[in-house]
Amino acid sequence: MRITIFLTILSVAISSCGSKSTDGNQTDQEEIRRSLRGANALLIDAEEQEIQDFINRQSWDMKETGSGLKYMIYEEGTGPKAEKDNIAHLHYNISLITGDLVYSSREDGIREFRIGKGGVEPGLEEGILLLRVGDKARFILPSHLAHGVPGDGVKIPRRATIIYDLELINITSK
Repeated sequence: MRITIFLTILSVAISSCGSKSTDGNQTDQEEIRRSLRGANALLIDAEEQEIQDFINRQSWDMKETGSGLKYMIYEEGTGPKAEKDNIAHLHYNISLITGDLVYSSREDGIREFRIGKGGVEPGLEEGILLLRVGDKARFILPSHLAHGVPGDGVKIPRRATIIYDLELINITSK
């Protein structure tokens, strides 16, 4: 549905920019930028509504960060808190908002990454810093905190919201 809305808005934006303006090409480019910003804002709003509807259906009590990451810690651990430059070790399941499981540590192995160095979804990096070893948590990453417009090119489609269900099993400081 989001794609349909986007394509409709994009086609209107492009067709409306086909008319000649008195200011020439620069005004046409400004109109295109404005139209694309408007289309993007509509897509963001539609994704946010889809996430809220999903959370409500699941009856999850989630918190939200300033970036839009939604999270809940449903089992608290007693280990040390994750910090930047630590290496995080995770058991995880990654699902689409449709409920389709796309990745799992059962099949792909424990995930390890150095916190704060990139290489993982921005929303995962942000969320890990909220956890301590032993915590089990659920993160909902809107597309801008996940794989963005292109998806991951394998199992996660374009502009997809993803859900991490994870356990921080260890941190090391290597």
